[in-house]
This record gives sequence, C-alpha cells and structure tokens, in this order.
Amino acid sequence: MEIETIILVIALASGFYMAWSIGANDVANAMGTSVGSGALTVKQAVILAAFLEFAGAFFVGTHVSETIRKGIINPEIFTGHEMDLVFGMMGALLAAGMWLQIASYFGWPVSTTHSIVGAVLGFGVMYGGLAVADWAKVASIVSSWIVSPLLAGSIAFVLFSTIRRIIYYSDNPVGKAKQVTPYLVFFVFLVLTLTLVFKGLKNLKLNMEFPQAFAIAVVVGLIASLVSYFLVKRIRIVRVSERSLVRQPVTVSNQIAKALQHLEKASRKAFGETKVRIEHIKQNLADIEKEAEYGTTIERGSSEYNTVERIFVYLQILSAAFVAFAHGANDVANAVGPLAAVISLLKTGVVAMKSEVPLWVLGLGGVGIVIGLATWGWRVMLTIGKKITELTPTRGFCAEFSAAITIVVASKMGLPISTTHTLVGGVLGVGLARGIGALNLRVVGNIVISWIITIPAGALGAIFFYYVLKTIFG
Repeated sequence: MEIETIILVIALASGFYMAWSIGANDVANAMGTSVGSGALTVKQAVILAAFLEFAGAFFVGTHVSETIRKGIINPEIFTGHEMDLVFGMMGALLAAGMWLQIASYFGWPVSTTHSIVGAVLGFGVMYGGLAVADWAKVASIVSSWIVSPLLAGSIAFVLFSTIRRIIYYSDNPVGKAKQVTPYLVFFVFLVLTLTLVFKGLKNLKLNMEFPQAFAIAVVVGLIASLVSYFLVKRIRIVRVSERSLVRQPVTVSNQIAKALQHLEKASRKAFGETKVRIEHIKQNLADIEKEAEYGTTIERGSSEYNTVERIFVYLQILSAAFVAFAHGANDVANAVGPLAAVISLLKTGVVAMKSEVPLWVLGLGGVGIVIGLATWGWRVMLTIGKKITELTPTRGFCAEFSAAITIVVASKMGLPISTTHTLVGGVLGVGLARGIGALNLRVVGNIVISWIITIPAGALGAIFFYYVLKTIFG
C-alpha cells in the first residue's frame, strides 16, 4: 500500500473520530434540556437528534470549506511544504477529537468549534510563528465565551420569569396558558425560521436579505399560531380539589418569613455543600411564600400543573429539533473541513484557501455524529438536563428558545457564537430566575474551567500529533 493511501486512511479515521466526538459532546446539548425536563426519553432524543443532525449535515452541510477553519492562520505558509499541512490538519482532528472525548467522559459541554480552532492555531503558530495567526479573529472567537452565555442567559431569565408570573401565578393557569400559547407559538416559529435561514441553511447560499427572510418567518409564525389556537382550545381539564383553597392565611406567610430569616442567619455561617443546600431550601421556601402571597397553590402532581407543562413539552421539542438541524448543517464543518483540506491536497498537491467537500465526506461526518450521540451522548445530556439545575418542560423550553433567539441575533449582527455556550447560558439563566441556590455551582465551575482549557488543550494536542505523524511519515 502506498504511503499516500495510508495517510488518506488515517485522515478519514481522524475525521470520523472528530465527528464521533462532536456527536458525543456538542449534539447532546441540543437535546439535553428535553431529556432533563422529561419531555423526551434518552432513546427518543437520540433518534430525533440523529435524524435531524444527519439531515442537516448531509443535505445542507457546507459543500465548500475553508482550508483552515475560520481562517485563523494563513495556509500560504505551507507552499512548498504541503505535507506539513496534511500532518497538521490530521493532528488537529485527532487533538480536538481526543479533548472532546475526555470532556464527554466527564460530562463537560465544551465547544467543538473552539476545540478545532485551538488545535489549528496551536499547530500553525508552532509552525510559522505568532505572525501567521489572525489574532483579531482569535479574539472574537474567545469573546464568545462571554457573549454567548451572557446573552442567552439574560433572555432565558426574562422569558422564564415572565411566563411564571403570567401563567403560574394566575388563578387559572390552564386558561392563561391557552391565551398565551398562540402568541408564544408565533414567536417560536418566527425565531426558528430565522435560525434556519441565518444559521442552518446558509450553506445553500440562498442569499436571502433580512426583509425577505423576516417576511417569510412572519407568515410561517402566523400560520403556526392559528393552528395552535384551534389545537389548544381542545385541551380539557378536570379541576382538582386542592384548588379550592385559593389563599393561605396571613399567619402562614408570617411564619414562612420568620423561617427565611433563620435560614438566612444559618446560611451566613455555613460553608461548602451545606451552604449550597441551605440556599436551595431558601429559594424553594421563597417560592412558596410568593405562591401564598399571590393566592396560588399549584402542586406538581395537580392536573393543572401537568396540563400547562404538557403544552410546553411540544414547544420545547420543536425548539430542540430546529437547533439540532441547524447545528448539523453548520458544525459538521468542524470535522469535514480539515478532512476535505487533506483530501484535496493529497489529490492535487496544491494548498488552496477553500476546498470542495465531496458528498461522501459529508455522509461520513453525519454518520460519525450520529454514532457519537448514540454511544456517549447521554453523558453530556445528563449534565445539561439534570446537573446544572432542575428542569421542567417550561424551564427547558425557555432555555432552548433563548438559545435560538441568541443564535439569530448573533448571526444577524455578525457576533461570534458558540452553540454549546449559548445553551449552557440558557440553562443558567432559567436556574438564576429561581435564585442562585437553584444552581449546582460546583458543576457550573467545572464547566467554565473546561471552556478555558479547551483552546490550549487542542493546541498542545495538535502539536504533539503533528510531530508523531511527521516522524512516522515525514
């Protein structure tokens, strides 16, 4: 077997490994909230995400990829030393894939884009020096650590707080939910249609201007809203006996207030896990105090609570489906971009700024993503859906929808964005709406640390694999 054939086989394996790692880590983010809230089982989430991610990757995935992802280094430095670029791209795929696998094992949701960018940057700077990198682009990518979660978290906080006040604090939650749902459906379809146009379908090069895209999104939203109006009207509920006590006696509110004062004193003296648990109890008690004050006594097991949550189940699944499709279309390039560069270079011997991505390579990436999701995706799903904060369909919808809004806004404004950081920010925002005690700060801290480590981990790994491959084949 010729050396070039062996290198091609290793490159294909590296690309498939990277795609597998994307499925195990990044794809799980889109479905994590749905699993955590109980809207979908793990099996249902895997099947739905597998279909949508593969469809996005294969049918509308990028057919022309940048030779070096995001254009962060100049490929012209490899002219005359083309095989060094081949080894570098293979090393970047292996390094990014390995870091994503490690992160997935521990359940850390990290950015696949940052992983491959860090790997390419590390190899490029090692090879050509600091001057070969476009540091302005690197800075904009790093800034997404702050931009993505902050924007999504703020939207999720406001959205969940508003829904909770309008629906759950009303005397007739189901009636309010029926009134609000058509409006919510309109905005959901409006935003998600724009998400596809700006994020998921950009590779079709539709070149649709914003006024045209917005007009189409409005029409889709109005149609969906009208359909939902008639569907929601059919929802019936049998009132439950515990709703007969609308208001609690004043003495109950007074005693709760005293208990909160005692807990506040205990919290100031406590530390570690005990302090976190006390803060969680304080928040729950504060919620009960509000319910007593507003005259609502909704119980989790009540028919009304379940009916309202059932409405939001469908909205959450819809949001997750759109995000998964858009992710498959956009982020498959993290695996196939460097692979396409290697294939093109081995075939032509020329370093190009952009290279064609064969359809079978997109298929390889799509299959790798699906297998990664099916085998290890549950680990990150568990972190997103269960470990950061407790999720219900309403909370999960708010987190997922805020991520979709953030993707639209950032894509239109040209801001750097990370799907992973955006979704995590949405979950954090929903948790904060219930108080800091509703968040597992230890898990949040581990996630933030993993984000910071991602770029240097990819960089060091790529340098290591570059020298290994060059030693073997150079």
